[in-house]
Amino acid sequence: MADVNRGNRPLSPHLQIYRPQITSVTSIFTRITGNALIVAAVLIVWWLLAAATSESYFKVANFVITSWLGQVVMFGSLWAVWYHFLAGLRHLYWDSGRGFELEVATKLGWGVIIGSAVLTILTLNVI
Repeated sequence: MADVNRGNRPLSPHLQIYRPQITSVTSIFTRITGNALIVAAVLIVWWLLAAATSESYFKVANFVITSWLGQVVMFGSLWAVWYHFLAGLRHLYWDSGRGFELEVATKLGWGVIIGSAVLTILTLNVI
């Protein structure tokens, strides 16, 4: 391999000067919530399979889902559904070629964050 003189250049953008924007943060959270929903789906399918298998197996699965940890996972999954949904709507809006101005993109990012929290609380109050 050739000896390349890379000089004394900083990384671009360097972590010490880079400030995350709301659009990058919401994009990262969209990926995280998408993967978290896979975990929630596996737990729900496990619970349904346990219900179809036997009463004793269902008791084990139901205990896990209704435990405090299971409730935290289910609450987080509910928020992730709303977050992922609103982020998807934002992307559909962007796909139409609109909303790329910095001010509009910032408002859309905050709308996804605040909207998902509000919709999660509203959903929990209905249930």
